[in-house]
This record gives sequence, C-alpha cells and structure tokens, in this order.
Amino acid sequence: MKVRTAIAAISAVALMSGGALALAFPAAASGSASHTLTFISEQVNVVTFSKTSEGIQDKDVTCKGKLIGFDQLNLVFNPKTDTGTAGLSLDVRGGILIGYINVSSSPTFEGYITAGIGKFKGAFGTINGRILNKAGTKSAVTITYSVS
Repeated sequence: MKVRTAIAAISAVALMSGGALALAFPAAASGSASHTLTFISEQVNVVTFSKTSEGIQDKDVTCKGKLIGFDQLNLVFNPKTDTGTAGLSLDVRGGILIGYINVSSSPTFEGYITAGIGKFKGAFGTINGRILNKAGTKSAVTITYSVS
C-alpha cells in the first residue's frame, strides 16, 4: 500500500532548503519568537494494530548521524483514499512536542504542533517533511514553532 510506505518514513516529520540539514534547539523556548528543529527521522519499529492503524517508532538524528531524540506516531489511514493522520510526540532535550501530520502517497507531508511539555509547554507551529528513500523509512523533517 502506497500510504504505508510513505507513512513509515514519517516521524514527526521538511521542505529542505539548500539541501543541508542541521539541528537548532532554542536556548530558551519562551516568548513568541519562532524556533526551528531540523533533523532526519529514521524508522526503528512498526506495530500493526489493525488493517487501518499502526504504531511507529523513529529515532531522530542530525545530518551527521548524532542521535538527538525519538518520536512516536499513532497512524490511522484510509486504504481507499490512500490518506491518513498520525498523532505524534517528539521527545528531545528539554521536553516533548505534540502534534499531528497528514499523510498520503505523496513523498511530502505536513502537519501541526499543537502542544508541548517541559520547555515546549504552550508550543504551536508547523511540521513539514519529505521522504528520503524508496523504502520510506527515512525522512527529512522541519518543525517551526513558537511558545506562548
């Protein structure tokens, strides 16, 4: 199924500019300033709950391969329309970002940050990503967020 291949690569999920990936953590996530996290998400494990639902674990690394965190996805998809939505949590230094992404058979995906824990409390923003390999197990992800 096309959407499963696309979804397997999603982890929290990049409109890549300039082709370079970096990781940018804010020194202090406070106020309404915009912050950006850019990383590569690599699939570690998938659990199939039903014909239309999966749980996905990913590790998140810099472009140089340094581990910076993990993300979890809970995917529900419609095989007839080849689309789905995945709730996500991204666990990185300082806290957890929470949101969702919309997926399809397209190699790109987008979604929203809706909450956070720790230094990300009150976070909101966008998630953009692009699948990097044919197997659909690796994605470039950019999250842009503000904390209110």
